[in-house]
Amino acid sequence: MSRPRIVIVGAGFAGYRTARTLSRTTRGRAHITLLNPTDYFLYLPLLPQVAAGVLEPRRVTVSLSDTLPNVRLVLGEADRIDLDGQTLHYTGPEGEGGTLAYDRLVLAAGSVNKLLPIPGVAEYAHGFRGLPEALYLRDHVTRQVELAAAADDPESCAARCTFVVVGAGYTGTEVAAHGQMFTDAQVRKHPLRQGMRPRWMLLDVAPRVLPEMDEKLSTTADRVLRQRGVDVRMGTSVKEATPDGVVLTDGEFVETRTLVWCVGVRPDPLVESLGLPMEKGRLLVDPHLQVPGRPELFACGDVAAVPDLDKPGSYTPMTAQHAWRHGKVAAENVAASLGLGGARKPYRHRDLGFVVDLGGAKAAANPLGVPLSGVPAGAVTRGYHLAAMPGNRVRVAADWLLDAVLPRQAVQLGLVRSWSVPLDTSSPELARVPGGPERRQEESARSGPGAAIAADTHDGGTGAGSSQGRAGEEPAKGHPGSRVTQDRPGSGTAQRRSEEELAKGRPGAEPARNWPTDEPAKGPVGGGSAKGQPGGESAKGRSGGESARSQAGGEPAKGHAGGEPARNQPGGEPAAKNRPGGEPAKGQPGGVPARNQPGGEPAAKNRPGGESAKNQPGGEPAKGQPGGEPARNQPGGEPAKNQPGSTPQPPPGQPPPGPDTAPGPVKRSDAPDDSAKGDS
Repeated sequence: MSRPRIVIVGAGFAGYRTARTLSRTTRGRAHITLLNPTDYFLYLPLLPQVAAGVLEPRRVTVSLSDTLPNVRLVLGEADRIDLDGQTLHYTGPEGEGGTLAYDRLVLAAGSVNKLLPIPGVAEYAHGFRGLPEALYLRDHVTRQVELAAAADDPESCAARCTFVVVGAGYTGTEVAAHGQMFTDAQVRKHPLRQGMRPRWMLLDVAPRVLPEMDEKLSTTADRVLRQRGVDVRMGTSVKEATPDGVVLTDGEFVETRTLVWCVGVRPDPLVESLGLPMEKGRLLVDPHLQVPGRPELFACGDVAAVPDLDKPGSYTPMTAQHAWRHGKVAAENVAASLGLGGARKPYRHRDLGFVVDLGGAKAAANPLGVPLSGVPAGAVTRGYHLAAMPGNRVRVAADWLLDAVLPRQAVQLGLVRSWSVPLDTSSPELARVPGGPERRQEESARSGPGAAIAADTHDGGTGAGSSQGRAGEEPAKGHPGSRVTQDRPGSGTAQRRSEEELAKGRPGAEPARNWPTDEPAKGPVGGGSAKGQPGGESAKGRSGGESARSQAGGEPAKGHAGGEPARNQPGGEPAAKNRPGGEPAKGQPGGVPARNQPGGEPAAKNRPGGESAKNQPGGEPAKGQPGGEPARNQPGGEPAKNQPGSTPQPPPGQPPPGPDTAPGPVKRSDAPDDSAKGDS
């Protein structure tokens, strides 16, 4: 009897725990496959310490292959699930596609940044859901402090040293707390102008910090933040983001170069494509974490709406604690459904309390309902994290010890740039790279279930200013939520271009084939012309005929850079028939005498015995010459094919095409600007 096939999508808290429990339960009696974009499990609660330079990045990552025996790891992202055919289609890290068949499927894809319809946020804010975003924030904050220390303008110095965090939940509170300590330590080495210090702002529409947690924890965290110098503003959020700062909902404009978006998360868009019953973007499951009517399909973690049996009518919140426990129950029920374990169990939880690390010896915790603050809370918080981590405990403890006795290393590594970590992405765990393969098409961040819901913006606080989404409205081209956007590499804010804008350099044309993540151009030597020139395919011909393919906005002429190699050129088709292996050319030894050569047929029409050539004495004037019909693409002539209805003028310094001008590529004057904007 063949072993059953179990596929798990996602290796977050829920997916990792599911895979580990199934590996121990089945003991090789089932094929277990784990599909994940990265080869590690990320311990998210310690991510703010990575951004603040307390922990090295690899400390919060746990190798999947090292810690999950008998589990096959497949790198990739799920694109489509065929529920009836019980197959899953995915895209690998290098763009290759693949298919996985399953007998049981566990969806644990996790969550992504929740983007609300606030102008400018998608362009100028960065999230905090993955390791690349944490690395970018650490570099960006370090750079801003160093630039501020060298700035002569006090306004520029103040703007660079102002850091705005939106969302006073678990993540936003820790980011602001650790960030203030991090920048204060930096300015000791890079003193700012007299009387100035780094300023961190924490905004949220909720009435208090940590609104989803116990009020005593909230009071403790608020007190520590204010004592440290964080500007905490409750009932306030961002109304608009600009390159120079943010407009708050109370009308104040704050000059800043840093906007960290921690308003919350929404389930991975993958589950929306299944067409199954949903609850606020989450897949509805029964208490056994099984999708009703689909005995082969299970869901857990942030993508699953799991009934809270202790609170009828409600669902368990999207927290790491619940996801971790979901994974264990899901694994046991999957094994039971295959006859490889005991009886099925419903999911029940008992609240063990929460911990919030505020940096240094400061923390807020309520283990087993006992409120703690100060050093005892700090000890409990770090002890809890060491116990909860599935690996790297010694390394994490060593980094904490070194941070207590040694100064932090505040340097820019420059590994992740601004355009690599866009806010509106369905893969926050992956940084975009130039020339990388296209991943799953980005879902609209401003429409669809789970994007901007009134309950999300008013219940529990998200830091959002408005809850009026644009559900059902097609986003503008080139903006988040439209078709796949492509980011141009640079040092600052990404220049996003839609497929239409990338196509041959002009909107509405065929997509270019020489931009990153697309098919490489076939040139310059040995291939067809690259279809990425402005204006698309050009008119055919040169002066005296249709416009040449080597003119600006046209398809490169054969034999020119970027075009199909001319015959008789290196890399091209052997053209001259007098080349080795080819038929001798006319007029060459051994070949047919060429026209106009001794012994040959009179070739040129302007030679004695031949018809007069156009533009020659006695012949019909050529088009474009005095006395002749104006050539297409010449002044007074018919516009060349594929040209926008008017005669294109050559760029400055370029001679106009004519009979005396040697054919060749024309200098481009409309090349897209690749200059990068500054980081924001």
